[in-house]
Amino acid sequence: MQRIMLATDFSERSDRALRRAVLLARAHGAVLDLVHVVDDDRPRRIVDHEAVDARTLMRELSQSLRAADGIDCEMEIVLADPFSGIVQAAENRKPDLLVIGPHRRQILKDAFLGTTAERVIRSVDCPVLMVNGPPVAPWRHILLTTDLSDGAKRALHRFAALGLGQDARRSILHVFDVPALRLAMSGSMPKDDRDSHLADQQSEARRNLARFMADLAFMQAEPVVRYGATTTVHEIHRAAEALNADLIVLASHGKSGLARMVLGSVTEKVLAASAVDVLALPPTAPEADAPRQTQG
Repeated sequence: MQRIMLATDFSERSDRALRRAVLLARAHGAVLDLVHVVDDDRPRRIVDHEAVDARTLMRELSQSLRAADGIDCEMEIVLADPFSGIVQAAENRKPDLLVIGPHRRQILKDAFLGTTAERVIRSVDCPVLMVNGPPVAPWRHILLTTDLSDGAKRALHRFAALGLGQDARRSILHVFDVPALRLAMSGSMPKDDRDSHLADQQSEARRNLARFMADLAFMQAEPVVRYGATTTVHEIHRAAEALNADLIVLASHGKSGLARMVLGSVTEKVLAASAVDVLALPPTAPEADAPRQTQG
């Protein structure tokens, strides 16, 4: 990574994101872009006053990071809606990674529009890291996830291109469905038959995941399959907890249109409930990115 962008609102939530961004910038020798968006949908005198204060804070922060951490920083104040301002800055600066803090929910607005974080993830071309956990050290265990699609394969190529967590343990999770068991909730299927059918489907899921990973030989990861007895989101969280993972990696593709409005996407639901960091990868990656990967 050569350029990391941090969107900050100077809150405690953003402080977590800042420390993780600094760790990553130091590890990769990357430039750190500090971006703050001043909501311009207010009286002009308030906007101007906040912009002046923000520039002062940003200047002090940039100087501190250069002196204390040896980080090369650039700063930008954007006057816009928080969502569109972050997207605009990302389009202009083209970072390899956008880092944000945990979102603060506004119940009624979120129900219709989604949080700023979720909307940004759907709108930018770069990977987005939401920092939820304490950024005190490099990640120890990364949980990759896949639905075995071509989009997920491209997303994993893009994850490898970032060079994140080179020394971390990695697992890759596939949550599989068993329609016959969902249709047999009435109990008409004997327990032994249910158990046998589930075991067969679990074996098939392992084989499918192995075939998927055969094209990703450069990525060493322990395969994990889980039956989606509840929801995919719940199984991802359960797997992360069982493995003590401190980073969850998701492809941010999801449902669109009415299905998204009713169900939301797996990525958005994981973001809403995760206690650990979540990296959301764009639904597509430039084909030029894939061949550059090497093991390690």
